[in-house]
Amino acid sequence: MLRIGIIGAGSWGIALAKLLADNGHNVTVWSIIAEEIEMLRSKHEHVDKLPGVKLPDNIDYTTDLKATCSDKDILVLAVPSPYTRSTAHSMKDFIADGQIIVNVAKGIEEKTLYTLSQVIEEEIPQAKVTVLSGPSHAEEVGRGLPTTVVVGAKEQETAEFLQNAFMNDVFRVYTSSDILGMELGGALKNVVALAAGIADGLGFGDNAKAALITRGITEIGRLGMAMGGKFETFCGLTGIGDLIVTCASMHSRNRRAGILIGQGKSYDEAMAEVKMVVEGVYSAKAAMGLSEKYGVDLPIIEQVNLVLFGGKPAKDALSSLMGRDKKDEHLNISWQE
Repeated sequence: MLRIGIIGAGSWGIALAKLLADNGHNVTVWSIIAEEIEMLRSKHEHVDKLPGVKLPDNIDYTTDLKATCSDKDILVLAVPSPYTRSTAHSMKDFIADGQIIVNVAKGIEEKTLYTLSQVIEEEIPQAKVTVLSGPSHAEEVGRGLPTTVVVGAKEQETAEFLQNAFMNDVFRVYTSSDILGMELGGALKNVVALAAGIADGLGFGDNAKAALITRGITEIGRLGMAMGGKFETFCGLTGIGDLIVTCASMHSRNRRAGILIGQGKSYDEAMAEVKMVVEGVYSAKAAMGLSEKYGVDLPIIEQVNLVLFGGKPAKDALSSLMGRDKKDEHLNISWQE
């Protein structure tokens, strides 16, 4: 039995707390919000973010960050991406040398263009920072529906240790050394999912959705490989797999926000209606910063930025994508003479 601290009591943190407690581990969940902790203690359910998922009685809940971080085999950092740095900064004095931290949020920091593991490493240099990612809606994991993810670490031994801690009959875990590729796939798929949602809101069909998913992973992979990520990662669970589920599911807050924008809601109205952090919004600007830094064209992500922040009508953004210059689909496949 491992001692595990979950930093963050949102839907994903709570789903993973249940999973890990069901696996037989000793789990403590932290939230900065006292009312949230009291609700979890009294109801054994997150009635706002994961309704209907009953939590085991042996999970502890606390607002004491030091106690949650101390003497743990694993810490799971499950706060929304905009709060990763501030939370890591608050944790740093409580973290032992070599402490394993599993980041499960997805995003890119706009100011620095860092992935979230890079943010955590900067704030907590003594920690061993790892990543868990893949097509894994909290609503389904909480209900015990079959799910497959990837854990990324710099050392194979650490990855396999985490694989054993998280894996069970309905939660399959692969391992990978390509942390950068995993994180880029997880962050940028949220931006493409906004585009897919916008297309849904405009009333487009399956053809448009398939095109956005396919050309979206092309953009993600092109940028990711320019930054040092591996081609295989973008073809796998944390690349195309995560992109498919986020573009297709109504569990996806990014897709839901996009639908509202496509239906004519303003950016602010869409965010207010979704009532959860839409992480693709925070990664969209950062993606354009990476596009400029690495000289990689990201036409779908560029149009999402123009709709979100430039006041461009969603229908005009589609026209811009459809009206781009004629091209071969695969530039590295030559014509036979």
